[in-house]
Amino acid sequence: MTARHLGSITRGTTNPNRLRRVDNWIAATLGGVLRRAPDPLVVDLGYGASPITAIELHARLGVPVVGLEIDPARVAAAQPFATDTLRFRRGGFELAGLRPTLVRAFNVLRQYDEADVPAAWAAMTATGALLVEGTCDELGRLASWVLVSPAGPQTLTLAGRLASLDTPSTLAERLPKALIHHNVPGERIHALFTALDEGWRAAAPLSVFGPRQRWRRTVESAKAAGWPILDRPSRWRLGEVTLRYSSVAP
Repeated sequence: MTARHLGSITRGTTNPNRLRRVDNWIAATLGGVLRRAPDPLVVDLGYGASPITAIELHARLGVPVVGLEIDPARVAAAQPFATDTLRFRRGGFELAGLRPTLVRAFNVLRQYDEADVPAAWAAMTATGALLVEGTCDELGRLASWVLVSPAGPQTLTLAGRLASLDTPSTLAERLPKALIHHNVPGERIHALFTALDEGWRAAAPLSVFGPRQRWRRTVESAKAAGWPILDRPSRWRLGEVTLRYSSVAP
């Protein structure tokens, strides 16, 4: 860490379209928050060796975006892609003094210790910003993220490419750092994946109608079992499910 910029340089690997699932969720779920903000600003924290994820986020949301990286070489390499509404600056969890409406931090905290997560969440939401923090695989086919407000974590979303999903528990490979080490018997996140896997197996006959129908029945069964699922079938058909974070918190 440095006195000015909070964080460490991470591996920085990225790919085009890797964050499409979370970007589309942000647009659909938090678009109203951005539209109501008098001066909306989104920060893409830790965009990596290539600025492509910040460029795509800017295109998908249609609001000003600032990409922040703690590595000055990455900031310099991104400058040719800057515009009036897409900028790149050096910064870490302190957000370089910015006061954004929303922060997206993906595949960043996965490279930290779990003990570092609460302080990082608190730093990124200290000015009132909402934070979407999560992890995905290299191609963006498996992903999960937590929506964090200044009051703490609010929701967990699991998202995957249904056509290639073996079982819902496959998504556990990409849980955020706050949860990934708790996917063991006796923990609530493990109980969630157990319920989803049971529903997935029970819904196997629906596979003839496609994976979306099987996933929808899986989510319906989890909701019927008492899991506090918050989103609607229109999101489930995309391979998503969102529920209260408190139901899976360690």
